[in-house]
Amino acid sequence: MSRDTIENNLTQFIEKSASLVLADLGAKDAPSGELKIELEIPKERSHGDLSTNAAMKMAKAARQSPLNLAGMLAKKMAEHLGASQMAGVIDKIEAKAPGFVNFFLSRAYLDGLMLDIENNKDDYGRTDFGRGAKLQIEFVSANPTGPLTIAHGRQAAIGDSLANILQFAGYNVTREYYLNDEGNQMNVLGASVRMRYRELCGIKEDFLADGYKGGYVYDIASDLKKAHGDKYKDEADIAIFREFGLNWLMKDIKEDLDAFGVKFDMWYSQKSLRESGKVEKTVKALREKGHIFEEELAVWFRSTAFGDDKDRVIIKSDGNMTYLTPDIAYHEDKFKRGFSRIIDIWGPDHHGYVPRIKAAVQALGHPADSISVLIVQLATLYKGGKQVSMSTRAGEFITLREVREEVGKDVARFCFIMRRMSSHLDFDLDVVKSQSMESPVYYIQYAHARIWSILEHGNVSSVSTDFNSSLLKEPEELELLQVLRQFPLVVVMAGKSLEPYTVLQYLQDLAGLFHSFYNKHRVVSEDLELTKARLVLVDCIRIVLANGLRLLGVSLPKKM
Repeated sequence: MSRDTIENNLTQFIEKSASLVLADLGAKDAPSGELKIELEIPKERSHGDLSTNAAMKMAKAARQSPLNLAGMLAKKMAEHLGASQMAGVIDKIEAKAPGFVNFFLSRAYLDGLMLDIENNKDDYGRTDFGRGAKLQIEFVSANPTGPLTIAHGRQAAIGDSLANILQFAGYNVTREYYLNDEGNQMNVLGASVRMRYRELCGIKEDFLADGYKGGYVYDIASDLKKAHGDKYKDEADIAIFREFGLNWLMKDIKEDLDAFGVKFDMWYSQKSLRESGKVEKTVKALREKGHIFEEELAVWFRSTAFGDDKDRVIIKSDGNMTYLTPDIAYHEDKFKRGFSRIIDIWGPDHHGYVPRIKAAVQALGHPADSISVLIVQLATLYKGGKQVSMSTRAGEFITLREVREEVGKDVARFCFIMRRMSSHLDFDLDVVKSQSMESPVYYIQYAHARIWSILEHGNVSSVSTDFNSSLLKEPEELELLQVLRQFPLVVVMAGKSLEPYTVLQYLQDLAGLFHSFYNKHRVVSEDLELTKARLVLVDCIRIVLANGLRLLGVSLPKKM
């Protein structure tokens, strides 16, 4: 049985057994319509390889305690195991408080695992969970009014890693950057560049109170002067300065993201959205569906009908649109381009914006679960024991480029993901760039490099698939097999939860088990048969570490 179908077949086995248990109890509610079987990895490895909380979900319909029901479900599955697709795969089934059913995989199945990893190599862990569904993930989307900061860097690392994971889990993924290339903030940028340019032309004046004061504005103005001399020193129209600043910053942002290992499939311009007439069409569609009303000379979207805490103005009394209006049109355009699911990754300053966008998506006729909005908490940077403040307009911030150049792409990407996105991240430059086992990324990369060293010491260009897996009897070896088996499910779990940290946590666990094994047992020894088996085992670890690191956008060193 392929690794890709284990979870599917086990899920079907649980569903069938659950139906039989409910029928025995005379329960009227069949589980097939409402009960969604979910498999997970037990927190304690002594509790097995896979687990389900199906009994807890069935408890209400069955009028049983979850633990009693788990016992009934485990017994029913044990009775039918021999005649099922799981025969020879599941060795033991047990019920555990408060209502879990745990599954232990057979040794024969785990023995076949190493061949499966060796045969699939870079594709081990890849699944068809997403069934090729078209999914769009929009992230970073920083306003082009300044360089990317450390906060944008965290969103970039999380968004790109999540896109990699979802693609590996079988989705057809498109990465998109929404470019807010018009509006008041862009006008402020243009005015700021104009004043710095005039300053370089010898014209002194008080700087804008709300202008962008960063050194990069001087750089933009300097490049403008190099290209055109004093030609625009008396130019009052800020459009010239705004467009030059926009192009300068977008080039800078794209170069920055490229060096960070992040590439977008689509750069979507808000200006082009407005000029296309799609914004007006979307407003018209909302009006036709009865979700628009007028009050106090303004046009309102009745978002409270879809869970928002208050209705929202989309066209002000002066006839200008609010920020929400093109955003609604943009999301409608996503669905019109054929995406069945969209994911937005935003900063915490957009938290209150989530309900209104979700309301708009539903008002336009799309399912509530067709959009997921993820909020990435900020990262606080520490250097020399002191917190570094960040404000784009005040010009006091640390750019993503500065962080990357100081600690390297791998360390920066890894550290941005090493906490769940809902958790605030403290980023201490002095700690994370240390080349020691205390550094989490070094800890994992060193395991990968150490295995390459072992393979070189064993004088093997490629491991032999002619080995005796039964020789792997040590507790550390069996535990490694158990964890290697979990990787495909970890990928699916990360895709379901939309949390790259799940993969990172798994890699830390696997690297830790490898280091413990290596410190206790010799891989290459005088026992040639055991050496062959252990070389295959460590090579499988290398393959899985490499596959996981690739998902996180981190490189795979052979030497460290």
